Amino acid sequence: MTMKYKFKTREEIPAEHASCYVERDGAWILDAEGVVEKSKHEEFRANNITLTNQLKRFEGIDPDAVRQLADEKRKLEEAQHLKAGEVDKVIDARIKAARTEWDKQHGVVVAERDALHGRLTAIQIDQAVVTEATKRGLRATAIPDITSRARINFKLVNGVPQAFEADGQTARMGKDGVSPMSLAEWVDALVSDAPHLFEANAGGGAAGSGGGAAGNRSAKNPFRKETWNLTEQMKIQKSDPALAARLKAAA
Repeated sequence: MTMKYKFKTREEIPAEHASCYVERDGAWILDAEGVVEKSKHEEFRANNITLTNQLKRFEGIDPDAVRQLADEKRKLEEAQHLKAGEVDKVIDARIKAARTEWDKQHGVVVAERDALHGRLTAIQIDQAVVTEATKRGLRATAIPDITSRARINFKLVNGVPQAFEADGQTARMGKDGVSPMSLAEWVDALVSDAPHLFEANAGGGAAGSGGGAAGNRSAKNPFRKETWNLTEQMKIQKSDPALAARLKAAA
């Protein structure tokens, strides 16, 4: 049976395949490495064909020879202007050529700077959201999903991730309606809205809410300074290493 790449709602997914899909950008996507939507594949193929056809126009052309001919043409034109006493035209042409080259180099530098800034921003937001979500029991397999969501919702403002509305300009307010939504609040909302990103025992009282464990264990975190309990630590590490790691991170 052929599996669809994307469903609009969870209810549309056949029950036997439900575990193979993850929620992403408002839809349920097949969680498989290397799989892309058919329309994207066709678009990629069409772009490749177009690019190949464009490159065929330049087959047999030597770029160095073209540059040499252009340089010789420029020198001949300068000689003609100088012979006619049109020195100003020669100077203007050289200034224009220098400005064009400078603009081109400046454009490259600006593009590289913007690309580096974009990557740095993504890294800082990724690190911040993973650190915060780990306290709530983030699944390791959910890291790409949650970082993708965070990049859409957050921007760096004075070096700190800040949530914005869909327009990308209006700051999203937190629960108090006055202060900007914090990363912690955003992650807390995800625990309820997208529970598949977190371990089954992660929730309002899970590691990361500052208090303690999950399930029917004590509500105190034995790794915190004020509730330090070596015996409880050993029990949790033996029975649930993943939970122990989250409790340590939350301590």
